[in-house]
Amino acid sequence: MQHLTDIAPPEVAEPADDPAEGARIALVDDDRAVLTAMALALRNEGLEVETFTDARLALDAFRKRGPDLAILDVRMPRMDGLEMLRQLRRFSTMPVIFLTSRDEELDEVLGLRLGADDYLRKPFSPRLLVERIRAHLRRQAMSAAVPAASAQTTPPIERGPLRMDPNRHAVAWFGAPVVLTVTEFLLLQSLAQRPGFVKTRDQLMDVAYDEDTYVDDRTIDSHIKRLRKKFRAVDPDFAAIETLYGIGYRFSLPGSAEG
Repeated sequence: MQHLTDIAPPEVAEPADDPAEGARIALVDDDRAVLTAMALALRNEGLEVETFTDARLALDAFRKRGPDLAILDVRMPRMDGLEMLRQLRRFSTMPVIFLTSRDEELDEVLGLRLGADDYLRKPFSPRLLVERIRAHLRRQAMSAAVPAASAQTTPPIERGPLRMDPNRHAVAWFGAPVVLTVTEFLLLQSLAQRPGFVKTRDQLMDVAYDEDTYVDDRTIDSHIKRLRKKFRAVDPDFAAIETLYGIGYRFSLPGSAEG
């Protein structure tokens, strides 16, 4: 198991309105040395941290009171991070960051398909981890905290059988609810806002990720596959998200006027 390197408290404090301030972060890793190092770095940033060396115990705790964000190691005994994520997504859409090794590319792809929001390869700097956490909490806060005064000026998006309510982070297809993570919701919203128009992967990255967060093409591809899988769970014939190979994706309904 690889370890974090260069553990040191960050020197620059974030402003008081930092969305990560006071947030509850769960760390799940069977390596106690890694847990201790990560927990120290995050607590120095004002985060509340709870650590687990067993994924099964972490799941039980999450069912009672979920954290604001979870960080999972992929390789763990008894229950690995992939299986934990699979079970976690049955009852929670909390942001999840995977920790992988440099030779675990397949696990990264599988994790994204299962609903992970991001991944980091070991070894990594504490500063990078903190910034990734901030980026995901910021997006989650922006998605969830819509002022009541603006609710009436943010109408739902209705495209055929699709209905999206940005104010409530709610999605339905033919009236059946579809539970999405923040990243999935932002991607679908971007596509559905302009049916028939193609969105490149770069455009979708800009919508779903903070400008300081690097992601590659396969990350968007994995999120799109996850979106399709969720919609096909309520409608096996779902085909509204089209792939234009070498270009990107678009939302399109049969018989609808495009543009």
